[in-house]
Amino acid sequence: MTPASNVKLLTFLAARQQFKKLPAVYYFKENDSLIHFKASGYPLLFHPFYPETTLASFFSQSANFIYHTPSITPAPLGKGWAWDDYPYYYATERSAFPIYGNALQATFKDNALQLTPSFFEQKGVIDSLGPKFKRLYSANTFSYNLSQWQKNDTLTRPFITSDSLFVKLLSRHTGSEVLVADQTHEELPWEKLNANQEGPLYKALLQDSDNGIAEALLLMIGENLFKEMDSQRAIDSILVSWKPWLKDPIQWVDGSGVSRYNMVTPRTLVGVLQKIHETVGWETIQDYFPQGANSGTLKKYGNASVYAKTGTLRHNHNLSGYLVHPKGTTYVFSIMVNHHTASTEEVRSGIGNLIKWFEDKLN
Repeated sequence: MTPASNVKLLTFLAARQQFKKLPAVYYFKENDSLIHFKASGYPLLFHPFYPETTLASFFSQSANFIYHTPSITPAPLGKGWAWDDYPYYYATERSAFPIYGNALQATFKDNALQLTPSFFEQKGVIDSLGPKFKRLYSANTFSYNLSQWQKNDTLTRPFITSDSLFVKLLSRHTGSEVLVADQTHEELPWEKLNANQEGPLYKALLQDSDNGIAEALLLMIGENLFKEMDSQRAIDSILVSWKPWLKDPIQWVDGSGVSRYNMVTPRTLVGVLQKIHETVGWETIQDYFPQGANSGTLKKYGNASVYAKTGTLRHNHNLSGYLVHPKGTTYVFSIMVNHHTASTEEVRSGIGNLIKWFEDKLN
């Protein structure tokens, strides 16, 4: 069945098995004034929604920075992504070194738009009579219609990524030129700077269901395993290591579940959830997972005894997670509804009723 964002359960498990600490950047100080650096795939540099200080402090040093580009540039969009999702934040592009969440954020204040990063203010943002805020498909040219904005409205739209744009944005933020290394440069004795942001990042993955975070984690796994940001190679390696306990074969192609090519069975998702419990423990699950009626994507589910992950694409809605029974037993479940023609609200209500029925049967 199509899992949608339930794929993030696989990504979460793989990341927790792979990393004790998430690497933010690899670096080498040639001297007091020259710092070489390369990407780990870490996605929170100047992120609009998830503040972090480790990388910000690193790039605030008084030094000249030299960026070593990756040997393989990740494909910006995943296989099976819908092409017409490109204007929306949930389809931000993948890149080796995400910056500002790979998105332009606009806020309406004082009868004008305030843009972050401000780099785009003179780089192709035009007033029009068209949509409220949109980017051209093939260029970083944004248009907006001020007549449709209200005070403090905020919209976030993906930009087209590239190594050259990353360098320009970082140079502008640091106030000094960031150079790109000659690809023939000999291998350096890289040091690793850890992020120390595991909690906020994993909550962004599971509670907010942030697709950019999910894709970055999969690239980070590839980089850590093979020194290449190759999502498919990372997936293939993960599935080999999981083969002894996987319930059924998986078709797994991205980290977020945006792809329509992903396929998994509810039985396999139950196995993944059991392995998550075994790997991270119940306290971490309670901390990171959305709770029914209280947090993240589960606020619309009324049962506070449920800790679970939703997965929604058009005509598909799934819920997989844990049910804590009042008598103290924790149950693992996966309910997947594919190809429905009812509204998501109706399907959500039906799933909620089914969980309530199950809970009542256990009394």
